[in-house]
Amino acid sequence: MAEARIILSHSRESGIVAIASGEQYSWAHTALAESGFRRDDEGVYHLPTDDTGSTVVDLVKCAKRHRTSVHTSSRRFIGDAARDLARHLPGQWTTSVEIYSHPAWQQDLVPWIWDSGELGRALQSERIPYAAVLTDVVQGTMLLFVERPGRQLDYLVGAFAPEGLEEGNGDPHAPRSVVVPPFARRAAQAIADRYLPAYEQAVHARQAAAIAAVLGDIRSEHDIWQTMNASGRYSDATPLSAAAVGASTELFLDHAWRRFLTVVDHAPTLLDRCRPASSPWPDDAAALSRLANAVMDAEALVDEIVHGGSVPDQERRARAWPAIETWLTDGEIFLRQARLSAPHRRPALPVAAPLRPLAAPARPTHRGH
Repeated sequence: MAEARIILSHSRESGIVAIASGEQYSWAHTALAESGFRRDDEGVYHLPTDDTGSTVVDLVKCAKRHRTSVHTSSRRFIGDAARDLARHLPGQWTTSVEIYSHPAWQQDLVPWIWDSGELGRALQSERIPYAAVLTDVVQGTMLLFVERPGRQLDYLVGAFAPEGLEEGNGDPHAPRSVVVPPFARRAAQAIADRYLPAYEQAVHARQAAAIAAVLGDIRSEHDIWQTMNASGRYSDATPLSAAAVGASTELFLDHAWRRFLTVVDHAPTLLDRCRPASSPWPDDAAALSRLANAVMDAEALVDEIVHGGSVPDQERRARAWPAIETWLTDGEIFLRQARLSAPHRRPALPVAAPLRPLAAPARPTHRGH
């Protein structure tokens, strides 16, 4: 692959647009600037003149002087494709274009893409110089939309890891990316009917797993702390002083509180989905109520710490422990209810009449210098 490349495509709003790529992408930037192209905030170069024919010829000549190759994409500009897709998705979505001019920038995406399918593999093995990010402004879901490597028409769609559960690479709960056609309505239908429900169910499973792991860690540390205090000795049989007992208690409570914040972040959504009355354990309703109240108490404490000024450590420990203890006691009841509670499926989009090809000529943030 050339050390510097310029990829030209067509935008219905901007006409000819260009994207610089390659380890020496700055050479391409220079050629584009000298040829009259102007770069926008997303790093895409636009040609502001109507005299595109002679300017493109000039660009080819200029690029050659700067050791840069020029390529014309057979696809329309990815920003246009993403905006058309967003208009057909359920809900309210914004779009942005991201440029990965240097190959290393693409690799920065890998830890944050939450995918067990083709998109995750492509990011690690194929060159993807640009993409679009679609963001659901209400739900916060962020999708990555890329041209499918090695194919002339299709696109790949996958998701970034959900907020609070970052670093999704390799996660066993990750959904599988989907291949979508170049027709916006059909692509949106595939995403709404298949991908988003699978994504939401995967988020639910991952949140439940994160809570289970946190409760397991706290319970294990609690057992160690109890055993040590009951024996009056460290694990190596060294006697515990009164001061050491107090210090170990504070350390345990501080660690437990930091871990419990994961429960505070993710439990409310899962609790809202639990329907004990329709489960095999209708009597779980009382325990779920206690757990919900404990989370609300913890949320109030977090809000006071963040917005109300400093809360003394001793007070914070005293207020946090009852909520943590409630979850240690009834957490398994929550987990069995959560595992039964799948998120609501989104309504399917109406089936459209057969579509004709769109008329067009043959998340992390953008980095460009």
